[in-house]
Amino acid sequence: MNRSQFLQDLIKQLSPKLDSTTYVYCTVARAKYGELEKLRPIVSIAELEGLTLVIPLAQAQAEGLDYYRVFRRITLEGHSSLEALGLTSVVTSLLAERGITTNVIAGFYHDHMFVPSDRIDEAMDALKELASKPNG
Repeated sequence: MNRSQFLQDLIKQLSPKLDSTTYVYCTVARAKYGELEKLRPIVSIAELEGLTLVIPLAQAQAEGLDYYRVFRRITLEGHSSLEALGLTSVVTSLLAERGITTNVIAGFYHDHMFVPSDRIDEAMDALKELASKPNG
């Protein structure tokens, strides 16, 4: 199977699933990986400036943490490979064409997309349309 056909097959299997939880990105200066385990982040990235966490909105509010914007998570349920070429590019380009910001986190089994909560319906519609017409 050629690379183009493999990518089209991945797109057909996108199966976007919307998580009911609302999430926010927070950053905690001078924090180290593992120090804020009590917040139970679904994503944690250590950066020079501090620790970036993706946590439920309710958790951030309860802890008094600052955040910029509220996101919803879309999981692309179709099994993707960490070596799949082009899938993230196709999906983020599609949403970018519609002016929808997308933050993608690649897990071992699935890609997880964090989209502004006020654009979630548009994003889901676009992804479902893409999966039904992988050739454009």
